[in-house]
Amino acid sequence: MLQEGTRYVSKLSQAEVDAFHRDGFFAPVDVFSPEEARAWRADLEAFERTLPPGPVSAGDRRKLHVRLPWARDLVEDPRLLDVMEQLLGPDILVFTSTFFIKEPNTDAITAWHQDATFFGLSPYEHVTAWVALSEASIEAGCMEFAPGSHRLGQLAHGQTATPGTINAGARSISEPLDTSRAVFAPVKTGQVSLHHTLVAHNSRPNRSDDRRIGFGISYIPAHVRHGGSKRMTATLVRGIDRYGHFDLEDDPRTLDAGAQAEAHKRAYGRYREGHAEQQARYGVIA
Repeated sequence: MLQEGTRYVSKLSQAEVDAFHRDGFFAPVDVFSPEEARAWRADLEAFERTLPPGPVSAGDRRKLHVRLPWARDLVEDPRLLDVMEQLLGPDILVFTSTFFIKEPNTDAITAWHQDATFFGLSPYEHVTAWVALSEASIEAGCMEFAPGSHRLGQLAHGQTATPGTINAGARSISEPLDTSRAVFAPVKTGQVSLHHTLVAHNSRPNRSDDRRIGFGISYIPAHVRHGGSKRMTATLVRGIDRYGHFDLEDDPRTLDAGAQAEAHKRAYGRYREGHAEQQARYGVIA
């Protein structure tokens, strides 16, 4: 990584690209400054203060790049897209995005899983860029990867809920998985972790005194398809969509607040329908 003043210039070396393809993940990548990440955190927490009291719904943490202008700016930041283009090619869509938040000194975990399980995307070329808006140390519950596990293909995930996990559907890998060589991937505020959709990963509880906040952005090359019966939406962030496999999402920077909320409601609703259809392939949670 090169650093030019306070602006980080992102470019993976060939060795780093090779390491990603070999291991299924690579971290850390110095894309954003800590000051930029802290500003985005402030934006996120300002949005959270507008939400109704009580537990935060999944929809208030997913696909917010369709609702919040600053989140749209983030997912199409050219420094991040320069990295993604090295892995995915020049025509790039965002399929979804999620704020993964673990509150301080809590027991929530993320069980061993593969992102691909309920997305319904093929071929398996989706890459997640996990942007740290706070420090994700080992103590804070950073991600932990099983190197090379992306070469195992799609693994079975159980039909019963895993207690204490924040996984979608509370599912986890149900067949034998060797995690004896698992590697922690801590990232500092502003750094990015990259992982392949099939690499097995988890995270442990946040034992730190600060929130662990990551923004997971699901990037796909434009030729990827969704295999469900529901037509999905996506956001074009670089290049050209030559394939038309997805309905392109509205840009919140061109909408007023009411239209932003409606656009997000439509996009997230469609995503939930597709996600539920994929979950049904694995049976009903017991």
